Amino acid sequence: MFLSRTPVLPTADQALRGRPEPEFAVPERHTVLGTPLLGPYPEGLEVADFGLGCFWGAERKFWQTEGVWTTLVGYQGGPTPNPVYEEVCSGLTGHTEVVRVVFDPSKVTYEQLLKLFWESHNPTQGFRQGNDVGTQYRSAVYTHSPEQATTAEASRAAYQQVLTGSGYGTISTELLPAEGRPFYPAEGYHQQYLDKNPAGYCGIGGTGVSCPIGVASAE
Repeated sequence: MFLSRTPVLPTADQALRGRPEPEFAVPERHTVLGTPLLGPYPEGLEVADFGLGCFWGAERKFWQTEGVWTTLVGYQGGPTPNPVYEEVCSGLTGHTEVVRVVFDPSKVTYEQLLKLFWESHNPTQGFRQGNDVGTQYRSAVYTHSPEQATTAEASRAAYQQVLTGSGYGTISTELLPAEGRPFYPAEGYHQQYLDKNPAGYCGIGGTGVSCPIGVASAE
């Protein structure tokens, strides 16, 4: 099943068992922003989780955005607790690579972050992103409130319209609540990878189709 050409998500019974505690420590601070990576975060900030392919380049897109307080990368959406990178890449944990974005909504809105998310990758590719193939590269939005869910659904509908008009297929993005889908921070060497390795691999590339902002755009 897992050696076939087409990636397949494992069921809970098929997934790796994982471990009760993480095998590694996460660095304390962001190498670019200087802010703490792990919560609790200052009052008034909000959290957003996005999967858009290899998280190295994806994270840089968000830490360069005004109003983003901190970012960190990790694994989300699968049943295996506290996975390590090699396990996630095996396709046997069910996780996708995710960027957690902690932001100040008075400086950047969730809608604006969604626009960046949609335009930074091709959300119609299923279990791949460009040349990166596997369930760990699937597009995903894990929402932290009913408001985020409503906004994300409207944003997806609006972007689907413009993608369809440009000849693209159906958006395959997984849009689900973050509740019940824990975010497991990735190993230290993955955090702010492209700051530490400026010439490192970045697989991020969008469709070139601009995403409208606002619910009305989907009507």
